[in-house]
Amino acid sequence: MSNISPLVIGLAGFGTVGSGLAEVLRLNQDLIRARIGRDIRIKTVLVRDLKKPRTYALPEGATVTVNPDDLSNDPEIDILVELMGGKDLACDLITDALHAGKNIVTANKALLAEKGTELFNLAAEKNLGLAFEASVCGAIPILQVLRESLAGNKISSLMGILNGTSNYILSEMSEKGISFETALKEAQAKGYAEADPTFDIEGVDAAHKLTLLIRIAFGVDYPFKQLGTQGISEVSTEDIAFARELGYRIKLLGQARCLNGKIEAGVYPTLVSKNMQIASTDGVFNAVHVEGNAAGPVFMHGRGAGGLATASAVLGDILEIARCGKPNNTGFMTQYLPAAEIMPSDEAISQHYLHLMVSDKPGVLRDLAGALAEQGVSVAQAIQKEQGHSHVPIVFLTHEAPAKSINNALALIQAKNLLGHRPVHYRVLK
Repeated sequence: MSNISPLVIGLAGFGTVGSGLAEVLRLNQDLIRARIGRDIRIKTVLVRDLKKPRTYALPEGATVTVNPDDLSNDPEIDILVELMGGKDLACDLITDALHAGKNIVTANKALLAEKGTELFNLAAEKNLGLAFEASVCGAIPILQVLRESLAGNKISSLMGILNGTSNYILSEMSEKGISFETALKEAQAKGYAEADPTFDIEGVDAAHKLTLLIRIAFGVDYPFKQLGTQGISEVSTEDIAFARELGYRIKLLGQARCLNGKIEAGVYPTLVSKNMQIASTDGVFNAVHVEGNAAGPVFMHGRGAGGLATASAVLGDILEIARCGKPNNTGFMTQYLPAAEIMPSDEAISQHYLHLMVSDKPGVLRDLAGALAEQGVSVAQAIQKEQGHSHVPIVFLTHEAPAKSINNALALIQAKNLLGHRPVHYRVLK
């Protein structure tokens, strides 16, 4: 093996994940050599600012640059590993590297969700690998499982806790009874949330990941911009308490299912039965539940972020490319994936949770039930709390109904001027 030339890496980005990759390569170099029959060497590291202080030492023998051409145009570099994030610079770098005949490994979920169609098509035309395991759920090898282990299954549905920051916040709210704002500050103090947490708490990060999961699971191109998304910034301690009383926990889930050839998908706060495995996934952990027609249910759980955890997924992609197999970027032989046939979200059928603040006067409960019944919605459970105020909370857990029927019923209720506050409406999973 000592006579075989090393696999040469050009690394774009040397933050938490990039330095984690260098560390794993150093720690596990003997194991890596045994698995692929050669060493892996990082030759060049691309950074945005040469003067920025580095917390981690550069890999032995590596040079640092601010010029993307030093990676894409270097004939010695076999694989471009893009870990710098962002979209414009990363997209140009990956495009140039593909044109130069280099395989790609990236953790850039935002780029692939929003501009992935063009990049995947270019990789297919060049017969090159575009691997992205680390872009979804960190150390959980969900993309590999969908591409390989479950490749012979028709996937009927998948759902997952795809964002550790939001899951940590909801877990803390549930366990400690603290507000969203307090839990967010705690997450930021511990480094689990960014100074600007918008992408995490508003569901954008989870939606990026769900877009990629749909591509691999169902073999279709589902436009990110058409994915329904709702975050957790308006989830209250009251709703968490009501959910617990009903036997549920609130989780931010990315969900997709195939119904009669149509894909119904979105990211929403969801009431999950406490008996489901995914309901027990707390803290910054991620989890994914997949249903295949042959394998049945498959559940995976693990760290969704962090330097070494994400670097582990990056390295797995590098080793797969190093084994010189035919590129398997999407898990399907079709060069161009067909556009998804999308089911409108208001046609989706599920149980529903409704939290209504209503006037404390006779006949209100009758009017509420009447509005639901008019839209064909029946109530499975109800909770009414006396608070001694002009408005009191009423919570309904409905039987299964289309989202459109619930929305129409809520419009009727609002037209009757029965509500003191905007209604809260979440989906429910048993």
